[in-house]
Amino acid sequence: MLAGSSVIAAALWITPTVSPQPASQALQEECIKIEQTQNFLSRDKLKKLLEVDAQAPKAAVREVLSEPHCVLEPSTNEGGVQAEREAYPLEFDPNTWLIVLYEGDQYAGYDFTFRQ
Repeated sequence: MLAGSSVIAAALWITPTVSPQPASQALQEECIKIEQTQNFLSRDKLKKLLEVDAQAPKAAVREVLSEPHCVLEPSTNEGGVQAEREAYPLEFDPNTWLIVLYEGDQYAGYDFTFRQ
């Protein structure tokens, strides 16, 4: 949890350098369903996500973050479990997206993707 806090803290204060993605990775990160076109994630909502426990219900995360900007292709983790992925562009850096992962109806974590 402490490492996750450090990652989010860094994202809140440092604007990352955007590096180009390989074409195949860029295609995997495309939205398959647009939910809310104007839903950008604020620093305050990002901070509140840190307070959400791992394996919390999806509804608890949605209460903090609202509806996602879009839904991405599902991915499979190392254990072979399929994870749903929802994307939220950051309000303070729209080229950086927070990707929230769910396994079934449980919050499974987050990641960041840097877009061009």
